[in-house]
Amino acid sequence: MYTFSSKLKTFSFILMAVGLLGIGYGFLTAPKDIQEVEKLLAAESHGGHGEAKHEATTAAEPSHEAAAGHSEATEEKKLEESHEAVALTDDTTKVAEATHAEPVHAEAAVKKEGHEVSEEAEHTEHLNHVLHQLQNKPWSALYVACIFFMLVSLGVLVFYAIQQVAQAGWSPVLFRVMQGITSYLPVGSVIFFVILILCGLHLNHIFIWLDPEVVASDKLIANKSGYLNFPFWIIRAAIFLTGWSLYQYFSRKNCLAQDEANDNSFYKKNFNISAMFLVFFIVSESIMSWDWIMSIDPHWFSTLFGWYVFASFFVSGITTIALITLYLKSRGYLEHVNTSHIHDLAKFMFGLSVFWTYLWFSQFMLIWYANIPEEVTYFITRIELYNLPFFGAVVMNFLFPLLILINTDFKRITWVLVMAGIVILAGHYIDFFNMIMPGTVGDRWFIGIPEIASVLFFLGLFIYVVFTALTKAPLLAKRNPFIEESKHFHY
Repeated sequence: MYTFSSKLKTFSFILMAVGLLGIGYGFLTAPKDIQEVEKLLAAESHGGHGEAKHEATTAAEPSHEAAAGHSEATEEKKLEESHEAVALTDDTTKVAEATHAEPVHAEAAVKKEGHEVSEEAEHTEHLNHVLHQLQNKPWSALYVACIFFMLVSLGVLVFYAIQQVAQAGWSPVLFRVMQGITSYLPVGSVIFFVILILCGLHLNHIFIWLDPEVVASDKLIANKSGYLNFPFWIIRAAIFLTGWSLYQYFSRKNCLAQDEANDNSFYKKNFNISAMFLVFFIVSESIMSWDWIMSIDPHWFSTLFGWYVFASFFVSGITTIALITLYLKSRGYLEHVNTSHIHDLAKFMFGLSVFWTYLWFSQFMLIWYANIPEEVTYFITRIELYNLPFFGAVVMNFLFPLLILINTDFKRITWVLVMAGIVILAGHYIDFFNMIMPGTVGDRWFIGIPEIASVLFFLGLFIYVVFTALTKAPLLAKRNPFIEESKHFHY
């Protein structure tokens, strides 16, 4: 039986405490009204931009004066001409001319006033937009970290189900590790569902299509309102999260019951429910990616997006299995896990990193080459405003794993796998950051206290839940029909 180290438990509590403080700081420091935003923007423009603006204004003053002088000269000339004309006409003509001049001047005054009102309204609209972006920042940081760790657990659950259905002989010695990681899924699902509810209560502006005013003024979003509406959206979320959590519960229950059984009945039950779960997952995962990530940019869509999101959290889940397995091995547990098991996990890490890159490039290349405005805007925004994290994710998720894990011998070296695993997990967190943040905070992004704190909180919670679950059962599924094959597995 595994014993949760007191040092590791304390470490998880510290992470959660520091994370909560940072999250609270992010919400407290977010601006509350447009006056605070205006002060913030003024402070930002006080430097180079402000000086340039002042110079431009100063330079424009002479031209305005010249224009005024020109206007005065023109008026004088017109006045002289009008006097000459008046001398040649009767009083009726003079009255007509005067009557004609009055509405012209009145019309000009109205236009000037309307222009000023329009500028003021536009400025206020801009301030409100920036306010929503800055208020979204702590919410978005919380959202990215929450969905990332939840989907990591889901990725492990899918990998476990595949092993069950494939009747794989190499992996049963890792089943308890997988089940421990998947124990986080119900916890993460509850937190995530609460965040979705809060989005529906308009406590943030992560999903703009939840705002009735936006829907009313945007024809494209209005056309999608039959699908993108809060009741239907939250019902779908409840079905998906409940279905995944139920499979996690019953698959673990059957696996534990198999250890005490005299036949393979519970193993067969797991086989059947795993096959049904994979069918359910294939459908729910695509819809989930549309609902929780792609709809943040409701004007954009990609037919590859579901696969792209899946590849990201699937490789992250397998990487997590490898890291926790290596940790338990270093503590003297999992005596039947050998370098061949680790080698196989590393092969999945390498192969799925390449698969993720294939989907990344396929999605990018097709949209970029077609150059359809409503599609290519998605990538233009990320290249121009998120250049470093956008291309940095490609380096971390493709180039680094490719160069490190392509070597067969490196797949068996612990420190190499730990280093590669940490980079892969960080890279895919940044990938989720790139998918979500541009649509919620725009150019107001920064990996600061709220972002780091959110990761720390959910990491601490993840460690606590997973390693607590590992203490609840023996680390070897001893009655699995393939357990002996797994013990003696050699690549």
